[in-house]
Amino acid sequence: MPDYEKFAEKINIKFNNIKLLQTAFTHRSYLNEHKGKDLEHNERFEFLGDAVLELVTTYHLFEKFPDEKEGVLTSYRSAIVNTTSLLRVAEELGVNDYLLLSKGEAKDTGRARNFIVANVIEAIIGAIYIDQGYDSAAKFIDTYFLSITDDVVENSLWQDAKSHFQEKAQEFEKATPSYETIEEVGPDHDKKFKVGVFIRNKLIAEGSGVSKQEAEQIAAKNALEAKQWQ
Repeated sequence: MPDYEKFAEKINIKFNNIKLLQTAFTHRSYLNEHKGKDLEHNERFEFLGDAVLELVTTYHLFEKFPDEKEGVLTSYRSAIVNTTSLLRVAEELGVNDYLLLSKGEAKDTGRARNFIVANVIEAIIGAIYIDQGYDSAAKFIDTYFLSITDDVVENSLWQDAKSHFQEKAQEFEKATPSYETIEEVGPDHDKKFKVGVFIRNKLIAEGSGVSKQEAEQIAAKNALEAKQWQ
């Protein structure tokens, strides 16, 4: 069993009930192989943590940008709490070392594992909220999520790269960009895609990701940099 007291020390929180933190790391599949044990999976914690993360982030942005419109604030929030951010925090905290998974799930290193890991971060927030209350959960969110706010805003990371690139292409090239899958590799549960973005059949940039949508966004971001249209 992983040492959850050690993880609690890492995030600088003294849990009253360390079992809550263990629950945050427990995937439903683990219970299927350990029936009869007094364990709970993390889905309810994830549900709660997702709401707390969104609330804390929303209030932070509401206070920080008093003159900004709702639509822009929503885009800021999406960039701060999206799956990429959840995975970044998970990697920073070494979440994979503490997961309780079935033997089958433990072997998976593709998209399914990323989904599980991202959910665990939300479940951890839920566990902190239950054990420590709002202020402690907000402090955790401030440390690991809200610290990137300035970077998100200043570097336009909140903008949808495809939409931004299309606007610039129409402005400067009088053309609409198109996307084409260049390469698709790996088994169905762990595919990787390489996508190219073109203007008038000329390849501008490429992007790779675990879905076509992600690869297209990365290709558009790379194209903005290639064209110096940021």
